[in-house]
Amino acid sequence: MTSILTVPTLDDVAQDAGVSPATVSRAINNPDKVSKDKVERIMSAIDRLGYTPNFGARFMAAKRTFTIGAIIPTMENAIFARGIQAFQEQLRHHGYTLLVSSSAYDPETEAEQVRALANRGADGILLIGYWRDQAVYDYLQHRGLPVLLAWAFAANNALTAIGFDNRAAMYRLCDLALSKGHRDVAIISGIVEGNDRAANRLKGILERLRAEGIDTDTVPVIETPYGIANGRDAFAKIMVQDKKPTVVMCGNDVLAVGAIQMATEMGLSVPQDISITGFDGIELADIITPKLTTVFVPHADMGRRAADEIVDMLEHNKPGTSQELESTIREGGSLAAPRGQDRSTAQG
Repeated sequence: MTSILTVPTLDDVAQDAGVSPATVSRAINNPDKVSKDKVERIMSAIDRLGYTPNFGARFMAAKRTFTIGAIIPTMENAIFARGIQAFQEQLRHHGYTLLVSSSAYDPETEAEQVRALANRGADGILLIGYWRDQAVYDYLQHRGLPVLLAWAFAANNALTAIGFDNRAAMYRLCDLALSKGHRDVAIISGIVEGNDRAANRLKGILERLRAEGIDTDTVPVIETPYGIANGRDAFAKIMVQDKKPTVVMCGNDVLAVGAIQMATEMGLSVPQDISITGFDGIELADIITPKLTTVFVPHADMGRRAADEIVDMLEHNKPGTSQELESTIREGGSLAAPRGQDRSTAQG
């Protein structure tokens, strides 16, 4: 019997199970090629001895680590949590491990993390959105690492992406606000520079307002990092202006929750005195009172599909196929017709 002070080896497992070391190796790496009885004996021996297989030889032979890297902009709120969780679970189903890091929305940090993940043997990398220095994409191509983008979709972009059209989604939400009679609109946006998701959401609102004949030069727009406190501060700045909006459209749910909190502290009733909308459809949108009217993003489905796609790219050594997912508007009670204008009048 192996001493508790001795690390058990593959030979120890073979001896305990009454098979050859080669059979143990096959049972671990290709169990379908070993009889069920032998696999059960081997696995029992592994559990009994506390043996941990060394997959280094397997990785060297396959020239892969079965590891996927993902770099997300932030871990400070729930924007990416559900999608990354689903991504990890689906990767595990395929036999891959996920390494996650956060760039804090800093492009230089993201570029450093891309290099670090590549140097640590990641087989592929998931990135959020399109906008980054071309040098990052050139580096990944030079290293032969598949890259998959998520949380965004652009039909005319050659990069493989599993996501949704941020501009179109916010265009539809703005259309809903206009249909209720709103003409005085203010916007709390995420920081646009380096963030195509934030930029396209802002673009969607402004495009719809211009289509309605509204002068967007007069529309208050505050860009701020995502965060509840930042949403509160931005809302307070908007409401001290001479011309008060009837609706504040926020770049995500976190900003919108901050805006609702500040509105309440200022003695304003949502949506009777002012309407507020969000984007993302995270759990926070359902907890706040009133529930947010927001764009719901299929985060979990996106994560699962992204995992399937990047594994398929790796397993078959082929370019990926982009997929556009549908986002939907969820009316939660924070958006209504402006005070003094009933619903029938607003909708014409």
